[in-house]
Amino acid sequence: MASMENPDQTKSGDEEKHVTRKLGGLKTMPFVISNETFEKVASFGLLPNMILYLTNEYHMSIATGANVLFIWSAISNFMPILGAFLSDSFLGRFLVIALGTVTSLIGMSLLWLTAVFPQARPPHCDSPMTGSCVKANSAQLAYLFGSFVLMSIGAGGIRPCSLAFGADQLYDPSNPKNKRVMQSFFNWYYASVGLAIMISITVIVYIQDKAGWVVGFGVPVGLMFISTVMFLLGSPLYIKLMPNRSLFTSFAQVTEAAWNNRDLVLPPMESGGAIWHFHKGSKLITPTEKLRFLNKACMIRSPEDIDMDGRALNPWNLCTVKQVEELKALIKVLPIWSSGIIIAVTISQQSFPVLQANSMDRHLIPGGLKVPAGSFGVFAMITLTIWVAAYDRIIVPLLSKFTKRSQGLSLKERMGFGLLISCVATAVAGLVESKRRAAAIRQGLADNPYGVVHMSAMWLVPQHCLIGLAEGLNAIGQIEFYYSQFPKSMASIGVALFTLGMAVGNLIGSLIVSILNKVTKTHGRVSWVSNSLNKGHYDYYYWLLTALSVVNVFYYLLCIWAFGSTENENKVEWDEGDGMEDELEADDHAKGKGSPIVFPH
Repeated sequence: MASMENPDQTKSGDEEKHVTRKLGGLKTMPFVISNETFEKVASFGLLPNMILYLTNEYHMSIATGANVLFIWSAISNFMPILGAFLSDSFLGRFLVIALGTVTSLIGMSLLWLTAVFPQARPPHCDSPMTGSCVKANSAQLAYLFGSFVLMSIGAGGIRPCSLAFGADQLYDPSNPKNKRVMQSFFNWYYASVGLAIMISITVIVYIQDKAGWVVGFGVPVGLMFISTVMFLLGSPLYIKLMPNRSLFTSFAQVTEAAWNNRDLVLPPMESGGAIWHFHKGSKLITPTEKLRFLNKACMIRSPEDIDMDGRALNPWNLCTVKQVEELKALIKVLPIWSSGIIIAVTISQQSFPVLQANSMDRHLIPGGLKVPAGSFGVFAMITLTIWVAAYDRIIVPLLSKFTKRSQGLSLKERMGFGLLISCVATAVAGLVESKRRAAAIRQGLADNPYGVVHMSAMWLVPQHCLIGLAEGLNAIGQIEFYYSQFPKSMASIGVALFTLGMAVGNLIGSLIVSILNKVTKTHGRVSWVSNSLNKGHYDYYYWLLTALSVVNVFYYLLCIWAFGSTENENKVEWDEGDGMEDELEADDHAKGKGSPIVFPH
């Protein structure tokens, strides 16, 4: 039970949470939700047009600019894992969010100053695509990249903790209506995040196009300042829970203990469970046979390893059976997780579609509204949102008539169809780019990298919609699949795996562009990813992604075949009673369950 001297806090571990209702509650929601919403509008509003800023103002080649953005996205996807670790193990959610918010504000301010002060950029050049302009010096690049890193660090503090922190304020198991209150909070939270992203890639991008970089970067800084002030103003009202045990630490302990006990000889499984270490009342008293070498981590060497309460004296030398099985559950899904890396490359295509749109007629109707090049990603977002909204209400009932399953498609099928649709998306992108390039050459724009092709940019909408649908199937399917395989105590690992996959996908995307640029421009040839879209062959680049995606589908089929062959063997019965479902349900959502849009691409 929580300490009676300080009822506004909670202890770590599995002890019951107890807080007074003087703190927390609905009165904190404007502060918590506004923090995440303004941060999303600010940060996502910077990314779509950034390739234009890097190429036009910093005179980077398209390949270099794309690599910078891939790496920036990779860092932004790695940082939430670090933020979750610091929050769970050391600092607590409030402090991590507060530090992240201030750090993001500093990073955005530094980026804004690159637009304000000409000295922060190389001298202006009218034709940056020709390659004859002065490049940015080391100090200018260090300043620019420093702002990117600070924004990534800030995002790593806010994104893994914000939803969980909001749930902390409303969680009240003594209230019979708490489950409904929590569900309403999750719905409002996800709706605010989706709306924030749509606003960022439309309104903020439009401001950048019409008012220039100083105003276009200044607006996100202002929004981030509001986010910071709002969150800190609510500090006296928050419930601030103490750090709990981190699964990352637990995994490290199992690995260390298994290595330290590597000289032990494992007994036959049928010999009984007396040598295994488990806590009193645990259902997990014997480890499974899979990955047996890890069983040495929970194997008791001598009675001196255990204290009077039945706990290990040194958790780095002796772990529980449950800890071992948690790590095994993670390792088991890693092959299927790896099949999501290539689709992450497809989802993370930010730079090239913006450049394509910038070279096409972007009017919705002739003489009508001109859509900013960086705003076409909203079609992927709209498709994803419609899919999420329609799947449970419309699609599942229809599919269940054919599949004879109440959930319609299985999680594996959803992930697989997502991979297939991603193949179609990149193939469509290749066809459209081939048509755009042919039209540019036919119209005499082969040597004019700034020419606008007489071809509607609405041709780009299908590929964006297909990418949104692929993400809605595969990404959400991934997260739900992880939750189906993990105990509730590992709720945070599902989203952590997804963001890690996105990060690796960003790095792979950068590697692909670098290799293509180096290989295809040898012997005096024009690079496929040339500064001039009309001279290069970005259609070939998309075809390459299509080929990789098709190979990845077959790899995925191999992974699910291997996973399915052992799926029902040694089924683990986790320490989760029927009465724990409602108690832990809030934390499942608080860890970001089913919401890949919470994270940047």
